[in-house]
Amino acid sequence: MGVRLTVDLAERALTMALANRTPTAGLLHHSDRGSQYAATSDQQLLATHGITTSMSRTGNCWDNACVESFFGTLKRELVYHRHYATREDATQDIFEYIEVFYNRKRRHSTLGYDSPAEYEARTAVA
Repeated sequence: MGVRLTVDLAERALTMALANRTPTAGLLHHSDRGSQYAATSDQQLLATHGITTSMSRTGNCWDNACVESFFGTLKRELVYHRHYATREDATQDIFEYIEVFYNRKRRHSTLGYDSPAEYEARTAVA
């Protein structure tokens, strides 16, 4: 989490994701048309890793519905019930929610009621 959504923050997040995961060919990076995602350096980083860029048309929220749904869930299930004293407290709490609960324990109807980790393990190409 950063104080502002900048090109550097977007690029650090992508670099961290690529270091922690081994994406297969054809990965699609979907984002809105924010300047941080349209920046030349961000587009070059994506291209370097063979990642296809996808940006919605202006005002089209449907292409990003799954991400909007995730953030709505994050706010409803966690953030709105907390008062954080520091940004670090918020960062740690949100990290634990996503990595410990949401990805490993929370069931998702669109994934056949598996957690994301269970779904990924079940569908991984051996």
